Amino acid sequence: MFSLADKTAVTGVGETAYGRESRKSQLTLTLEASLAAINDAGLTPKDIDGVIPYAAGGIVAEDFVTNFGLPDLRYSALTPMGGASPVAALQSATMAVATGVANHVLVALGRGSISGGRITQRLAEMPQMRLVSEFEMPIGTNAPAQFYAHMARRHMELFGTTSEQLAEVAMTCRRHAQMNERAMMRKPMTLADHQASRMIADPLHLFDCCLESAGAAAVVISSVERAKDSPHRPVLIGGVAEGHPDSPSAITQRPDMTRLGIARAAPIAFAMAGVEHSDIDVAEIYDCFTYIVLCQLEDMGFCAKGEGGDFVSNGRISLGGELPVNTHGGLLSEAHIAGMNHIVELVRQLRGDCGERQVKDAEVGLVTGFGDLGDGSIAVMHR
Repeated sequence: MFSLADKTAVTGVGETAYGRESRKSQLTLTLEASLAAINDAGLTPKDIDGVIPYAAGGIVAEDFVTNFGLPDLRYSALTPMGGASPVAALQSATMAVATGVANHVLVALGRGSISGGRITQRLAEMPQMRLVSEFEMPIGTNAPAQFYAHMARRHMELFGTTSEQLAEVAMTCRRHAQMNERAMMRKPMTLADHQASRMIADPLHLFDCCLESAGAAAVVISSVERAKDSPHRPVLIGGVAEGHPDSPSAITQRPDMTRLGIARAAPIAFAMAGVEHSDIDVAEIYDCFTYIVLCQLEDMGFCAKGEGGDFVSNGRISLGGELPVNTHGGLLSEAHIAGMNHIVELVRQLRGDCGERQVKDAEVGLVTGFGDLGDGSIAVMHR
């Protein structure tokens, strides 16, 4: 099999400010982050010949041509996997660059203000979500917190996982966010705060749930050869993969509700990159809900199934711990940019540009995506 290992590098990253609301349109935010990433790579828009927008955002390649010109655009794609889309897009971009289809691929994602509609209305517009109407929606499961509450409760019943263990993920992200000026939520969080937050969908409290955010982030993927001319230290993509769960459109009908698509993707990415779990210095893990972080750690093999609650406890996933997780604050405390901000953070960690929250001597890291009802994506990167 043709290997994508170390064929490409992230040469540019860019972000906008993050907030609950923005007067700017989703397209404007996306273009701003894109320009920032292109400039960060030492390129101009005319150098971009590949584009992968966010499939759920309604933005297409033609929007970039209209606004940037892009006279040599010859590759575009969509990866409609919800929150797994950005990391899955890294795989598509790497394939395009590694095979010579494109030289510099822009992956960009923006989210506009939330005042325009309820989460259930936005979900109804996603084509893959129509399939949950057979089993989940008739019993009142109509929002992400309700979908994933089934998973979390099943894990608790099988393995004895506790709400206090889920709180460890939330508190860790909040501690890291306090060192990040871009983070939306920087107020300290205690276990008592977490437990006192209102119940959203049993067993998920408010502080188990990610933010709603406006903003955008983007990255540029280039060949390793072209990355040598980048103004920054290139961050190589060593391994990348996506995976889908059994019964991908109905959580409650799965033979195992605690197993996600990343369980299939992670072994591929680790093998491609030639690394072991002990080699990972930092992990940016998709955290739409605290339970999803715990479950991904299990499915990636950092601990056995059912041991995630213990794994995230006692400071193991904090800065200075065995496996620092979500050093920017994640979707839980920095912003919900569908995981594109996780990719940006990992690149900056491996460049050594994160200041107070920098993981010392970080050389190898990973970033994950989680989408819809269990899709998974993962990229292993190194400097």
